[in-house]
Amino acid sequence: MCSRHLLKLGSLYSAGPLKNVRLNGPSPFPAASDKFNFAYFSTGQKLHRRLSSLDHQIISKDDKRDFMAVFPDIVRDITKLEKNLPELSNWYVKVLQYNVSSGKNLRGMSVVYSYRFLAPNSLTPENVRISQILGWCVEMVQGFFIVLDDIIDESETRRGRPCWYKVPGVGLKALNDALLLESSIYKLLKQHLNGTPHYIPIMELFHETTLNTTIGQIIDTNTASLDGTQFEKINMDRYNFITTYKTSCYTFHLPVAIGMYLAGIFDKEMHRQAKTVLLAMGHYFQVQDDYLDVFGDIELTGKQGTDIKHGKCTWLAAVALQRASPSQRKLFEECYGKPEQEKIDKIKELFIEMGIPALYSTYEEDTYNLITTQIQQLSAGLPHDLFFGLLDRIHGRKH
Repeated sequence: MCSRHLLKLGSLYSAGPLKNVRLNGPSPFPAASDKFNFAYFSTGQKLHRRLSSLDHQIISKDDKRDFMAVFPDIVRDITKLEKNLPELSNWYVKVLQYNVSSGKNLRGMSVVYSYRFLAPNSLTPENVRISQILGWCVEMVQGFFIVLDDIIDESETRRGRPCWYKVPGVGLKALNDALLLESSIYKLLKQHLNGTPHYIPIMELFHETTLNTTIGQIIDTNTASLDGTQFEKINMDRYNFITTYKTSCYTFHLPVAIGMYLAGIFDKEMHRQAKTVLLAMGHYFQVQDDYLDVFGDIELTGKQGTDIKHGKCTWLAAVALQRASPSQRKLFEECYGKPEQEKIDKIKELFIEMGIPALYSTYEEDTYNLITTQIQQLSAGLPHDLFFGLLDRIHGRKH
């Protein structure tokens, strides 16, 4: 399949302001020839070997250990004002431990990783610690959105154990806990950044990211109504909007942008260039997530897929509707968005019949090479190995 057609299956884009990402009308993403030289696609194996041979380890065991060592201090900072209310303080600790520190923490550690690349001459223990604290703030964003997302999706498991709202004694009180996590972010920012030149930009970045992610979540959940899945809303334009807002902003752009501000990089053009690449990575990451939701090994992903039964606008669904024959579309509309396991299995079989797994494999490799080209075009002030490392970390992932 040619690379131009693959872009129709999952557009990579030159990311300007998010307001330019539209739900209807012509795709906001450029045609392949607008920006990229597709001669790079013929050298995909060479590019992959180069990225895989980076001489630095992206996130080492020592990095993970040092990052985790800061968490008890984070908990103390957040709960110390509630020390006269032990009931609240104890609950607060449970919420933080269950929903914030229990994951892989890659988003949070990406702040530290980015800062090291961007400010190699300023890595004092104090500065590194601030980057770790800000990394935990990013993990709190992840934590409170996961709590809400699992309730909305009626998920059963997360990270190989019950979702927080499924824990006995929690239930819909988890909604309050999500708000507790979000408000804790700004408490930490004020405590550790107040009076610094990067306090306001970073605080505004968290506000903007939370708003954008919420918008993406709304559009994502609105694909299905009380009357069933709205199939006219499953298309690539809508999918691109959802991935930009719901995933790319807080998973990739937020950690690196924090690192840039912390390193004293305020130049708008440099932030724009970084955002272009990071939003593209987020799109790539979400397509992977969609595929793993259907075809991933639950032993590795730690969660039961729910996209099919909830009728989500995913990459697989959008591609399937682009390629479906009339009979295939009829079967898709009869089964997609239905909770019965028999219908879920029929959708999986339909995806296989339509060659979606093979399309995904081609998409993944070509997209990897395309983002590599974007990275190579970044200005000298943005360390290319920072972005190569982030990309290499997610390429070919199984969970």
